[in-house]
Amino acid sequence: MPGAVRFFCSNAARERADPIAGTAPRGLVWVLIEYRGGWPPNGFDGLDLDPRTKARVFSAAQAQRARILLMRRPGRRTHGGSGRWAVLRHDTTGAYRQQWGTWSRDEDLAEIAVALEVPGELGHSPVILVCTHGQHDVCCSVRGRPVGRALGERWPELVWECAHVGGDRFAATVVVAPDGVYYGNLDEESAVGVVEGHLADRIEAHHLRGYTDLPSPHQAAIAGALEHVGPAGRNDYIVTGSVRDADTWRVRLTGRPAQLTDVEVEVQAHRTPPRQLTCRGAQPSSAIDYELVSVRKV
Repeated sequence: MPGAVRFFCSNAARERADPIAGTAPRGLVWVLIEYRGGWPPNGFDGLDLDPRTKARVFSAAQAQRARILLMRRPGRRTHGGSGRWAVLRHDTTGAYRQQWGTWSRDEDLAEIAVALEVPGELGHSPVILVCTHGQHDVCCSVRGRPVGRALGERWPELVWECAHVGGDRFAATVVVAPDGVYYGNLDEESAVGVVEGHLADRIEAHHLRGYTDLPSPHQAAIAGALEHVGPAGRNDYIVTGSVRDADTWRVRLTGRPAQLTDVEVEVQAHRTPPRQLTCRGAQPSSAIDYELVSVRKV
């Protein structure tokens, strides 16, 4: 329609003030594949790769409930040469493990299936992923690429653009893996501050979507604690109790450092009215928001 205003899901979410706490998808394992060509809307699934190798990688990732993400360095695209792949794992002990390799032929990617069967190595720096998957959702490109450039200039060895990670309406979205921390509603300035804080193990609530090893109500409870008590490290609070009553959760958080006070956080879930949640979403859909009710020291 002439004169129609183009819809951007991230603009609409900001206008509605959609809550971001509790919106990180669950997951402990990530498979990253450097791919410098164009990314199809469905990412790895849409790549024209050797069918047997592709099926092997997909099957191995599915067995580990791993998410497969395409990645590339921010800035001008380059072609040719070998690419990198990685398996990042946040294991049940809380340890962060990584395994890296290179590929130049499709068949080389079969090594990912092997890497998914071993624990991986300790001691690597975290990987900073910025969703810029414009073929999936235009907001991820419009908002994500400037954030990717800003972070890439500051931490060139740590930062990668990546394919769809979920939560398009919260673009620009950053994932720190294998720490398993999602951030959203970022711009160039706020993203640098958020990553600086994360790398210093001082996570704040404002842009925090959640920790991927926790269910959504517990993610929201952590964000509530950080909002009221102040920044804390990634593993400074652990969930030691949770009671649900209908749509309300009371979550007991225990601080591991002695200076952190234990708290009980109450959050309530609300289902939103149907609305367009992504730029390409043809049908309105609803989401679950988490409202912080109270934070009480115990």
